[in-house]
Amino acid sequence: MPAPPSRSLTPVSRVLRLCLHALLLGLLALAAGRALADAAPRAGWVLAGCALLAAVYAAGVRAPVVHRSPRAGALWLAGLVAAWAALLVVSPDGLWIAFPLYFLELHLLRLRWGVAAVAATACAAIGGFLAHSDAATPGAFLGPLLGGAVAVATVLGYQALYRESERRRELIEELITTRAELAAAERGAGILAERERLAREIHDTLAQGLSSIQLLLRAAERALAEGRTGAAGDAAHAAALAHIARAREAAQENLAEARSFVRALTPPDLENGSLAAALERLCAGVPGPRVRFSLSGAPRVLPTPYEVALLRIAQSALANVVRHARAGRAEITLTFMDTSVTLDVVDDGRGFEPSSAAACGDGGFGLPAMRSRAETLGGLFTVESDPGQGTAVAVTLPLAAEVLR
Repeated sequence: MPAPPSRSLTPVSRVLRLCLHALLLGLLALAAGRALADAAPRAGWVLAGCALLAAVYAAGVRAPVVHRSPRAGALWLAGLVAAWAALLVVSPDGLWIAFPLYFLELHLLRLRWGVAAVAATACAAIGGFLAHSDAATPGAFLGPLLGGAVAVATVLGYQALYRESERRRELIEELITTRAELAAAERGAGILAERERLAREIHDTLAQGLSSIQLLLRAAERALAEGRTGAAGDAAHAAALAHIARAREAAQENLAEARSFVRALTPPDLENGSLAAALERLCAGVPGPRVRFSLSGAPRVLPTPYEVALLRIAQSALANVVRHARAGRAEITLTFMDTSVTLDVVDDGRGFEPSSAAACGDGGFGLPAMRSRAETLGGLFTVESDPGQGTAVAVTLPLAAEVLR
């Protein structure tokens, strides 16, 4: 049986095809064997008709053009039916060949023409049988007609199953494609999230540390430049050494910070102490403005993500104070309330207009990074500032029920 036109044969299609080959050749062998066994007068013609039908069938099965061209398939089918009609003239046993012909007609022709060809083949089979039989029996009519009806129902059912299988195959391919696109999107989102995390960590730790080192080294340079000789020179030299020592400490701390966030570990300041102690050390190490830390409320043990976020926000806010605010004083307040924890960073610097800075993109990376950290944990981030009036940064994080217990 020729292969389906659009797809390579499946294992089921191959089995059905082989079954059709075996059925037709078996029926031909049966017709030839009966003619020889009964010593029919036309046994030679029966053998010739069976051989001709088998040759035409084998030629069409092996011809590639029959598989590719509907026209060639129809011509082959016409030759096959003509050979079968010749066999039907010389032997009533040719009636049996009608059943495999039904399937070939339904497969090679369009459905409308195929059903018509099946009906014509059934009528020819009935007529051939009646021509060789003296008495008409119900089986002579029912056999070909029921065989044709079964063939039509079988082919229609197979086509419906094939269409359903194709739809499922297309859905599976679409699902696989969608899943691959989703996985690619998730990988891209993960990469962007990791880049954002590294950018925040670098801004809140290394950037501030490098800025502090730079300010301390500049102070050391000024102290050395202003110093001369005698007591003044010794004092300048001592001040420069103090600035250089603090710069070295800041470099060591930032090296530890870099190693921790590259490994996604807890910041070193939080490993050996509380958040309040880490914030107090942070205030003591800020060069430039005087920074004071105060604690309000009963301290609680916060989840590590909360402590990391609050520490990083404080570091970023103080970095902005040192680099941009030109402040003389700043204060960090950590407040524990019944259902939340709040961090406030206030300075008396030159201030700015938050809305205009955000609109023109001059707010830098610090404010968006701080807001992102707070909102990731379900918190609220606010900035209050006016030119010449200083700046107040506040972040409030809600405390979960397990933290409150």
